Amino acid sequence: MSTTMSNSYNTIIFDLGGVLIDWNPRYVYRTIFKTEEEIDWFFNNVTTHDWNENQDAGYPIALATEELIQKHPDWEKEIRAFYGRWEEMLGGPIEETVEILKELTQNPNLKLYALTNWSAETFPVALERYEFLHWFHGRLVSGEERTRKPFVEIYQKIIDKFSIDPSRSIFIDDSLRNVKGAEALGLTGIQFTNAAELRKILHEMNLL
Repeated sequence: MSTTMSNSYNTIIFDLGGVLIDWNPRYVYRTIFKTEEEIDWFFNNVTTHDWNENQDAGYPIALATEELIQKHPDWEKEIRAFYGRWEEMLGGPIEETVEILKELTQNPNLKLYALTNWSAETFPVALERYEFLHWFHGRLVSGEERTRKPFVEIYQKIIDKFSIDPSRSIFIDDSLRNVKGAEALGLTGIQFTNAAELRKILHEMNLL
C-alpha cells in the first residue's frame, strides 16, 4: 500500500462487523455447547459461514432456517438459536475504532461510508443500537442489495450510488478477501487487525 498520494484521499469506506462492531456467534453457542471444539464442528458442518453469508446477500432468514432444519433435523433447536438469539451475538461497539471514526468525522475534506455484509432483516437492530452508524455520509447493506462482498457488484454499487472516485478512496475491512475485492476496483485497501494499527496507518497517511 502506497502512502505517497495520501493527501489526495477524500473517501474512507468502513466495514462494520469485526471493525466497528463486535459480532460473534460464539457468544450464543458457548451457552449451548460445552467446548469450543463442539462449536467449531457445528459451524463447520451445520450453520456454516456460507449459509450465513447467503442471508447477508438477501436470502430470507425464515426460509433459510427451515431449509437447514430439514437438512439437519437433529439440530433443530441449535439451528433456531442462530437467528432466534441473534441479538445476543452483538458484543457491542469496538470503542477504539469508533473513536477513530469520530475523529475522522471532524475532517471536512473526508466522506465516510459503510459497506457491510449484513442481513437486511437484522440490520435495523444495529441501526437502533449504535449511534455511530448514523455518522456516515451513507451506507450500503448487502442484504438490501442482494449481493455481498467480495463480489464486484457491491463495490460498484457503492461507487455509483455515492459518486466515489476509487483512486481517492480507502476501504477498511477485517477480511483480506473483501479487501482484495475492493482493490480490484482501484480502491486502496487496509486489512483491519486492531484499532492501534489502523490509527498508525491513517496517521502515516496524514488522515489523522
